[in-house]
Amino acid sequence: MEFLDNNILLLIILLPSVGSLFLLFFKDNDPIYTRNYAMVIAFIGLILGIYLFSVALSDKTLEVFSTSIAWLPSLGINLNLSVSGPTSTLVLLNAVIFFSSVLVSRNLEIRPNHFFFWLMLLVGGVYGVFLSQDLFFFFFFYELAVVPMYLLIAVWGSSSDFVSFIRTKEYGAMKLTLYLVAGSILVWVGILALWVEGAENLGKFTMDMNILINANYDRDFQLIFFPFFMIGFGILAGLWPFHTWSPDGHVAAPTAVSMLHAGVLMKLGAFGILQIGILLLPEGAIYWAPLFMGLGIVNVLYGSVSALAQQDLKYVIGYSSVSHMGYVLLGLAALNPTGFNGAILQMVSHGIMTALFFALVGFIYGQTHTRDIQVLEGLAKRMPLAAGFFTVAGLTSLGLPGLSGFVAELLIFIGLFQSSPLIAILAIIGAAITAIYILRLVSKVFFGPVDVQWENLRDFSKIETLPILILTLCIVVIGLFPWPMMTVINSGIEQFIIRVSGV
Repeated sequence: MEFLDNNILLLIILLPSVGSLFLLFFKDNDPIYTRNYAMVIAFIGLILGIYLFSVALSDKTLEVFSTSIAWLPSLGINLNLSVSGPTSTLVLLNAVIFFSSVLVSRNLEIRPNHFFFWLMLLVGGVYGVFLSQDLFFFFFFYELAVVPMYLLIAVWGSSSDFVSFIRTKEYGAMKLTLYLVAGSILVWVGILALWVEGAENLGKFTMDMNILINANYDRDFQLIFFPFFMIGFGILAGLWPFHTWSPDGHVAAPTAVSMLHAGVLMKLGAFGILQIGILLLPEGAIYWAPLFMGLGIVNVLYGSVSALAQQDLKYVIGYSSVSHMGYVLLGLAALNPTGFNGAILQMVSHGIMTALFFALVGFIYGQTHTRDIQVLEGLAKRMPLAAGFFTVAGLTSLGLPGLSGFVAELLIFIGLFQSSPLIAILAIIGAAITAIYILRLVSKVFFGPVDVQWENLRDFSKIETLPILILTLCIVVIGLFPWPMMTVINSGIEQFIIRVSGV
């Protein structure tokens, strides 16, 4: 057990990253063995994620899991890994969605070995971002998580073809890549600035965030470079007005990729703002908080109104993700303990909820071969299980008490009222708009009159129900018993509060 504890963080990252390389030796026409292999890797990661979270919940110290491997010590670049309460919840989130996405991909036939190769690289990059304490490796894993999205969408994605517009999968993949590369450039410039300025203040080069936190960057430096991280990471988090890549990317991506894209990948942006921007540049965060909060509330309102106007089922969920990520950004911009707790819990809640949404939309599309809301009617009579699960996801989205979305949004609203009551009121209006489009969507698609063309539709089989049930149970358990997760999250918030309040 001691060996596992000493190497578990490295193992969590290497398991999908290095494990993906073996898929290159699998045959293209052997989907069963490929999928089973990916499922084993995902399941082991899930067990390790649950173990980390259970240790955090048991009040045992997480410092025993720290790992440090020298890489370029002369430049202060080393592979430093550690885990805290908040990151343990995000690691578990990634593990749950990865395992569910592999189960959802059971019918993938087109080059499954290459598909899971890129998917596992992406997942390994996400793990690395959450666990890295070195700026260089943080950025390295960040790029490792982002780059595979282009091929996963361009090769295995699908194109949208409505009367009013045509969006090819190549368009969605290229738009996503260009936006995220632009954001990465800003982040990399910011990291190099932290590195160089930190060396002048500390007398040595280092990219260790635990050391750079003591670099005492002057106020002018923080005011200049905090926006590099706010916008650079914010692009991946869907920050308005740099969000337009996200709905197109969601729609073009295959189901498993949409689940990881909305469920985990967008969370990397918000996590980067918290872990680097707010932690290392607290004066910059305080100065730019009003603008950050203003952009976040536009996210909430614009995303919800845009979702109201869509007729493609996937676009509704895509714009809904933009809106709900706005709540995460608002929680961070509140710069208080309640807001931080709510933002991280919202990352988890939204991640599971959108993964469930996209899994259900993928199943519906597989049966009906359309996502047109104007065409889909009365599906509940042919797909009662799908209708039930979709309704649970919808009620989570609108913040029904007893489900995870309510707890997360409540904390964010309280944190906002402490910082800016007007923004809090506008955020609640956004939640009301969410209720309108969700209830209208569920009513139209599932509980309207039955169209004769859907007479031969089938519901979930037992094996197809498994990933859907896992995600739904997570939503219900967090909603009914939020205290364990809140305890774990709150245990790692103190350092951010000290940094901000110290200013």
